[in-house]
Amino acid sequence: MKIYRRLLKFLRPYIWPYFSIAMVCMLGFSATGGAIPFLVQSIFDDVFARKDQTALFYLPLIIVGVFVLRGLMNFGQSYLTAYVGLRIIKDIRDVLNQHMQSLSLSFFQRHPTGTLISRVSSDVILVRSALTDSVASLMRDTTSLLALTAVAFHMDWVLASIAFVVFPLSIFPITRISRKVRRFTKRGQITTGNLVTLLQESIQGNRIVKAFGMEEYESGRFAQENKRLFKLSLRASRMKAVVTPSMEILASLAIGAVVWYGGSSVIGGGRSQGEFMAFMTAMFLMYQPFKHLTKTYTTIQQGIAGAERIYEVLDVEPEIKDRPGARPAAAFSREIEFHDVGFGYEQKLVLRNINLKIKSGEMIALVGVSGVGKSTLADLIPRFYDVTSGRITIDGADIRDVTLESLRSQIGIVAQHTFLFNDSIRNNIAYGDPCKDMDQITAAAKAAHAHDFIMDTAQGYDTIVGEMGMKLSGGQRQRLSIARAILKDAPVLILDEATSSLDTESERLVQEALENLMIQRTTLVIAHRLSTIRKANRIVVLVDGAVVEEGTHEELLARRRAYSKLYTLQLLEEEGASHGELLH
Repeated sequence: MKIYRRLLKFLRPYIWPYFSIAMVCMLGFSATGGAIPFLVQSIFDDVFARKDQTALFYLPLIIVGVFVLRGLMNFGQSYLTAYVGLRIIKDIRDVLNQHMQSLSLSFFQRHPTGTLISRVSSDVILVRSALTDSVASLMRDTTSLLALTAVAFHMDWVLASIAFVVFPLSIFPITRISRKVRRFTKRGQITTGNLVTLLQESIQGNRIVKAFGMEEYESGRFAQENKRLFKLSLRASRMKAVVTPSMEILASLAIGAVVWYGGSSVIGGGRSQGEFMAFMTAMFLMYQPFKHLTKTYTTIQQGIAGAERIYEVLDVEPEIKDRPGARPAAAFSREIEFHDVGFGYEQKLVLRNINLKIKSGEMIALVGVSGVGKSTLADLIPRFYDVTSGRITIDGADIRDVTLESLRSQIGIVAQHTFLFNDSIRNNIAYGDPCKDMDQITAAAKAAHAHDFIMDTAQGYDTIVGEMGMKLSGGQRQRLSIARAILKDAPVLILDEATSSLDTESERLVQEALENLMIQRTTLVIAHRLSTIRKANRIVVLVDGAVVEEGTHEELLARRRAYSKLYTLQLLEEEGASHGELLH
């Protein structure tokens, strides 16, 4: 129940006035239920047996009044409970999303997107049911049960004792069944996450699926996971379905015993017909809240299963966060320096003994074969990851001693894999600073050579680019990403193979724009085509996660070492590709 107690903090802001008024309505609804057996007794004894005309006059009015009051109370508790429940769903989703936004990149690399989506969507629904609906049910049904139990013992303690023998007998199997339901529910939620992940991958990667003719394969993967979810859900439903018939069987034993004993006493003259019918009414009324309570316990167990998965996320601490006492970074002016930096993950060393100085205004290029750690080295500067050993300083200050917000505000990034949001071109360019005016946005687009194709679209800068920018070509997406970095106007630029998705003409235009942008800025370029970095102040060559040489293009070629081999190999590949095109 520790998890359940943690959940109650989401209910606390709404205890007054919404949930408190709902509780009053529940208590009123439950308490008026205790009056019904007395009304039944009065009908049989006063109206039918004694033929009392006065009772015949006022009893219908009382009955109508009692049920109107119960209707109003029921509406109040239902509406207010739904209001509180929906607010709790909103709050939990906000907290979950806000917390996930604060988590480090490594967290998202470990958890599939579909799994995280299912926690924000379906798990939260389970928690809402356990928190508001179940609390309401516990209050309402417990009060009803206590009121009706008091009425039953007041009317006839002997019959009440006979009837209540079965209630303790039902507690153990219901508890056991509910725990099984919780276990199956948690496994089902995990499978739901896997299902969402498969669906997301097959939709986003639909072009690849079709290109390789894998439609049947993806359908089969989805069907297999869907079948697993069906089986888990069916087992949970079977467990829950056992509760009601079990309760009815046990209740029938109690009712049968009461009918036999009570009926005998009525025939023998020991009880009036009205007293017996009033007691039977109380018994039947007690059955409903008790049945609801057993279902509530099962609902709580399902909610706890959802809550456990939610808190698995909420309890994750960001690996990258501001240190206590972190201060805003001063405006960058001198240099970025790597001091004997090492970095690794999962016991694998990716970078080792990196000593590198990047002076203000320099253009530094990182080159090397794929997988040597070029992008990882660049990711260490904005602290997407923290160094395993050594330190990185900006103007002499360790980047771990300044706030993340102030550090990242001074860094513009254009990544190899362009990501655009399903929003307008205008908002994608201005992402990070929505206050930028249209003149600034247009100027950035022109600098990135994107303005012309933007104006050719149906709605210009208001054109929606689609999910991940799929309505645009790869080169167009890349140019919008470059425009976004230009608009940020940060003193430090990281270009991670920023022109890799462009055709030759687009690359030439964008390269010109980038060269203009890099004036009086410090730029770290991760280059795929070595021909694009000849103008770099220094080229740093990485081999197996270590810097093996650095210098200008001409200096490195003259040494005839690692860079020279890379450059020669790439020239041969480009010549081979050109020759192949000519033959074609």
